[in-house]
Amino acid sequence: MKNFTTILAIALFIIFSGCSPKSAEEAPAADSTAVMVSSSAAVENNTDSTHKFIRTAELKFKVKNVIESTYDIENITARTGGFVTYTNLTSDILSTETKEVSLDSSVIVTRFTVTNSIIIRVPNTKLDTTLKQISRNIVYLDSRVIKADDVALQLLSNNLTISRSDKNEARLKDAIDNRGKKLAETTSAEELLLNKQEQADNARIANLSLRDQINFSTINLIIYQNEGVSYEKILREKKSKQYEPSFGFRILNSLSTGWTIFENIIVFLLNLWGLVLLGIIGFLGYKLYVIKFRKKKKE
Repeated sequence: MKNFTTILAIALFIIFSGCSPKSAEEAPAADSTAVMVSSSAAVENNTDSTHKFIRTAELKFKVKNVIESTYDIENITARTGGFVTYTNLTSDILSTETKEVSLDSSVIVTRFTVTNSIIIRVPNTKLDTTLKQISRNIVYLDSRVIKADDVALQLLSNNLTISRSDKNEARLKDAIDNRGKKLAETTSAEELLLNKQEQADNARIANLSLRDQINFSTINLIIYQNEGVSYEKILREKKSKQYEPSFGFRILNSLSTGWTIFENIIVFLLNLWGLVLLGIIGFLGYKLYVIKFRKKKKE
């Protein structure tokens, strides 16, 4: 009995030991979609002060229900401090068929697909977190593109343009105030000053746009679901025979129509009385000619 208990304990230990690694392997599989969606390109490195990245992500994937996933994505965006800039939910009809199910009712069977194109913007520091939370809606991932474009040199170039324009602007103002005595020279200097100011303004606006894109990442999403089918029950149209006239009415109507045709023929022939008269005269003349010809022949 003691040996049996020992053997049973060893067997149970082996079974549970074999199951434990399997459970450990299955745990990461549950988050495999989140890992697929995430990327190091979506994670901000707080220790890097040299580079300035504009991070963007583009995803296309299938969901169970487009409308429910749209609400979930919008809620995720709001919780991370972001906002939705574009959403275009469409339902495209693939086919429509009407089937008769009873004497007074029919069913319209419509096959359709639902898709939604969404553009959201989230804080740069929350891009990775947002993508991982969105991944819980994914049934099948079609594509994923994540980019991190370094714009540090572009920012530096704009700052240098602003600095040069400001210095040049100061010199031009001094030249206009002190030496611009002639109207032509003053006008030319004023135009040059405006050009320099415009260059500086454009560089400042470009920097504002770049900083906005750095601070808030853009995510483009295209989501879709399996083909759907809807059934709509409607009243069936009654057959046209129920509204056809009776047999007797159709006979009377035919007689009336036939009489009308006969009247039209008579009127048509009366319109040709001149031709009829000419025909009669021609026929009588022919007869007279034949009679005279025969008499001469006998004589």
